[in-house]
Amino acid sequence: MHNDIAVIGLAVMGQNLARNMASRGFQVGVYNRTTAKTEELVAAHPEAKLDPASDLETLVSRLKRPRRLMLMVKAGAAVDAVIQELLPLLEPGDIIIDGGNSFFGDTERRAKELEAAGFRFLGTGVSGGEEGALHGPSIMPGGPKEAYAEVAPIFEAIAGRAPDGSPCVAYLGPRSAGHYVKMVHNGIEYGDMQLIAEAYDLLARGGGLSAAELAQVFSDWNSGELKSFLIEITADIFRTIDEQTGAPLVERILDTAQQKGTGKWTSQNSFDLGIPIPTINAAVEARMLSALKSERERAAQVLSGAQPSFSGDKAKLVATVRAALYAAKVCAYAQGMALLQAASREYEYDLDLGTVAAIWRAGCIIRAVFLDDVTAAFRRKADLANLLLDDFFASAVQERADQWREAVRLGVEWGIATPAFSSALAYYDAYRSARLPANLIQAQRDYFGAHTYERIDGSGVHHTDWPTAPKAE
Repeated sequence: MHNDIAVIGLAVMGQNLARNMASRGFQVGVYNRTTAKTEELVAAHPEAKLDPASDLETLVSRLKRPRRLMLMVKAGAAVDAVIQELLPLLEPGDIIIDGGNSFFGDTERRAKELEAAGFRFLGTGVSGGEEGALHGPSIMPGGPKEAYAEVAPIFEAIAGRAPDGSPCVAYLGPRSAGHYVKMVHNGIEYGDMQLIAEAYDLLARGGGLSAAELAQVFSDWNSGELKSFLIEITADIFRTIDEQTGAPLVERILDTAQQKGTGKWTSQNSFDLGIPIPTINAAVEARMLSALKSERERAAQVLSGAQPSFSGDKAKLVATVRAALYAAKVCAYAQGMALLQAASREYEYDLDLGTVAAIWRAGCIIRAVFLDDVTAAFRRKADLANLLLDDFFASAVQERADQWREAVRLGVEWGIATPAFSSALAYYDAYRSARLPANLIQAQRDYFGAHTYERIDGSGVHHTDWPTAPKAE
């Protein structure tokens, strides 16, 4: 018994996490159902001194107590299958960590079942992709607090480091809290990526900017308030040339975006909790629309509409889109954080949103300088209902509102779809409206279904017999 932790599942994320742990001085056991993959990993990285096992019994027998096993297998049935194989080999108090992109509802179920059986279960979101896993991811653990204490030295050692040097990992809450936070992280990621894509469309298809010009624009943006991993890699993408054609590679990539489900889960859960996240929803729907490639090609032949026509100042257009991107990004984060607030109450997670934002500052896909300001907002007011109510963000958005509206107007004028920009603006305008037209909807509901309504000048619920009610002359 000499290994500090075991990693089960050696696809690229599992391999890189195991190597990361080993590089920090931990002894790591590794196992994959396909033994050849285990052997290849160990042979390729002798410096890691990974301890391979050809079966789970051997893997478990070499672990220090309490045993710590991290599952990096495909979400869903595979996680349940591995857990069932492990349980006869473990003792009460041992810790199983699910580091995959599991649906939080599955994690909730597993946490309760394993607790009843005497085991400890940590549902742990890991973000950062392959490079992040190797060099320092953002880690989002949820489960028994005492179980987290047992793995904290490992997680803190391998996590990414924020600008202030703090590790991008923290205990988030009980049961499925970690996987819920990771789910919303991914939902925000969908929104952020769609907004960037729309900014690209406005500048390229609308403003006629070349890939080389776009590379410079995004490089410039990455030195200011938009500085982030996604902006940085976008600049790199525009610089990359296709070896086969000599054209910018981005222009040779098919315009159908795939998805793995976490964005969809975020949207679905927002409806369950009654929290509006229209920009994230728009991003999910945009990927669905992109998948209708053959239909879109047919439609392009028969449906006419506005076409881009621009002969103005490119620098002004770039500044307009930059401002719109920042303002819409604030709204996307505001929606995601509001969903986390609601989930924390509904599921009794007791989330600290300042901590959540802090551990997203490095390591993860949405890492950005912007998150320093989000962290600060929730440090100023832990129960902040919405980022738009924070003085800093309220001022930042209002300063950019005219340019934001101009960017959306240009999209409409040019026939360029901007679902994320537009939905974010509609969210902002609705959120700042003291009165919305929902009074008419309530009247309609009462008219056809006697669903009742409340009045602005009294308490209680009311119903009107609409066909016989007095009418204006």
